[in-house]
Amino acid sequence: MKSLTRRSVLISGVTLALGGISGTAQAATGSISLHIVSAGFIVGVGGGSGVLRFRGVNYPLSLGGISAGATIGVSGADLVGTAYHIHDPHDIEGVYSAIGAGVAVAAGAEAVTLQNSKGVVLRLRGRQVGFKFSFAVSGLTINLK
Repeated sequence: MKSLTRRSVLISGVTLALGGISGTAQAATGSISLHIVSAGFIVGVGGGSGVLRFRGVNYPLSLGGISAGATIGVSGADLVGTAYHIHDPHDIEGVYSAIGAGVAVAAGAEAVTLQNSKGVVLRLRGRQVGFKFSFAVSGLTINLK
């Protein structure tokens, strides 16, 4: 009886340990850098490129986007930050949105938090160069190249 109980305990322990290993993967973070150029009068368009560094690998990104609202001007931004809640590099893909109001003249500091439908959150900071007045809902689309 004792050997049956010890064997049951041993098998149960191994099963629990292996079950924890094969369970849902923990979300991780990655670093991200983006170069965005945008222009517009009433409706703005933008695009750019970037890099996601996730688990030691660099993934090139392509950017596109549109903002609808009171947008006037031309600007560019170099942003760096952190991507949260990533399980797989493809999680970065999607449309990110934020509601923002601001003015950037000459060289203004930028900070923004965006989220896509997969739950990935980007916290970005950097500098915007140019002139652009905006009161708009923006959509930024990120794809792996």
